[in-house]
Amino acid sequence: MATTEIPDSGIAEDKPWHLSGNNAPVFDEMTFTDLEVKGSIPSELQGRYFRNGANPQTGMSEHWFVGDGMIHGVELSDGKANWYRNRYVRTPMFDNPDKDRMELYLDMEKGAFNYEVSVANTSVLGHGGKIYALEEGSFPYELSKDLETLGYHDYDGRLTTAMTAHPKVCGETGELLMFGYSSLPPYLMYHRISPDGELLQSEEITVGGPTMMHDFTVTRNHSIFLDLPAVFDMEEAMKGGMPIKWSDDYPSRFGVMPRTGKDSDVKWFDVDPCYVFHTLNSYEDGDEIIVNGCRLREIWRNSSDIAVPDDPKPEDAPMMWEWRMNMKTGVVSERQIDDKGSEFPQIPDSLVGLKNRYGYCLSMGDGGITGVDEGGATIKYDLSNGGTSQIHSFPAGHFPGEPSFVPAQGATNEDDGYLMTYVYAGDTDTSYLVILDASNVAAEPIAEIHIPQRVPTGFHGTWISDR
Repeated sequence: MATTEIPDSGIAEDKPWHLSGNNAPVFDEMTFTDLEVKGSIPSELQGRYFRNGANPQTGMSEHWFVGDGMIHGVELSDGKANWYRNRYVRTPMFDNPDKDRMELYLDMEKGAFNYEVSVANTSVLGHGGKIYALEEGSFPYELSKDLETLGYHDYDGRLTTAMTAHPKVCGETGELLMFGYSSLPPYLMYHRISPDGELLQSEEITVGGPTMMHDFTVTRNHSIFLDLPAVFDMEEAMKGGMPIKWSDDYPSRFGVMPRTGKDSDVKWFDVDPCYVFHTLNSYEDGDEIIVNGCRLREIWRNSSDIAVPDDPKPEDAPMMWEWRMNMKTGVVSERQIDDKGSEFPQIPDSLVGLKNRYGYCLSMGDGGITGVDEGGATIKYDLSNGGTSQIHSFPAGHFPGEPSFVPAQGATNEDDGYLMTYVYAGDTDTSYLVILDASNVAAEPIAEIHIPQRVPTGFHGTWISDR
């Protein structure tokens, strides 16, 4: 049962691509209960699927990345879909929709940023019994299980930098490993947090200048920084333009540091020029550190529109790639695993930093990130077999998002589990939450949960289990 009427989709012909079609925001916070289900929801799924995304409350934003954060959630238990709800994350940006972010964010007198100012629109994290909405320029914002905003979280005042939207929870120890970057010194800070949420270590990492480090990765014993040539242009930022541009003069390199190490312990490896928004995973193999991620040749050379050049070609799409760094010899080898456009890579949480066989991605298709191809797909990579893949193709006009892996109870194989994501059905202008069998991705969906309103295209989601 809905609490309010379903809002208009907000689609308009004269709006930019990131505000049109299923990228258009929805304006009402809704709650629906007893959702309609096609197929059967596994009874072992007890918890909530939450996904974050940019949803500008005014209906307008200058860029895809800067709209107000809105979480879309579905609660499952006992084979039923109990509710769907969508809620804005209440931040200073949400409370002041007519103000420019820099007006709130930058203290000109102190020359410092106010990290309470956020749009909290990028990802969702469960750690230490808490739930957070994340955005890489600010503090995390804590949420309740019902998606009410509880306020910003700065680890009892010990976190004094921004927090990445892509921290890593160690699959073995439960430690939270993260970093924060800035356009002002210090440009990069590394942080280590205990399983119960105590900030244990903060370390400044020396880099060549201010860059946008969107993601990083970890192994059992190391943290790995991706220092890549997406550099800040503060003059352009102060004029209201895109603050980040591609630089041919800034080298691409990966930095490997012991998890509990210091700046002086970082070993840097030069790699071919590229950009990596998202890593799949990394692990140790003898003297080598292996990193897998979705590699772009470059970003934002002449345009801030999307993460590909102004005149995109198929080879400009993000593709699965492997880097092998030898800690003894300093030698790096790189190889492309697949030629299909893919992004938003995921693995089981229990294997973060450990060797994984499988990886799961959203297929970008020929249309790239703007979704202009005929339909979307979910890809399963088998990295033990040269990266061969299994694909679940959705119907024409149906576009999935990032696949979140949920382990099955009593799993004995790595891929014993489920994949969840929202899918937009263009033919009906509605959405559904799909549940796929991770061990047989190409098979028919296990379940499709009908969402009585459109769920706009978003960024990252996660499963928060009650077990």
